[in-house]
Amino acid sequence: MNTNHQALQPHGATHRHLSVNITPSERGGRIVLGAATFIAALILLTSAGSGIAVFLEVLLALAGLDLVVTGALGHCPLYQKLGYTPRSLRNQS
Repeated sequence: MNTNHQALQPHGATHRHLSVNITPSERGGRIVLGAATFIAALILLTSAGSGIAVFLEVLLALAGLDLVVTGALGHCPLYQKLGYTPRSLRNQS
């Protein structure tokens, strides 16, 4: 049995660990707001009258899903790109 984790990964693949860069209260807020946004977008989609309305409501649904996923994972790629870490998480490793 091989316990070397690198041997189990496909050639050229690297294991990336996403660091938590969202506070617990922001995570909860993102999940709640994202779920509400996604549900609202689905409700609006049922009565969409034009192609542009459908397009905008699909974008709204995707934005809601993004909030739910980043909240659930605790990692925001935009925060990472900007180098932002909330003060309460700066001393944690």
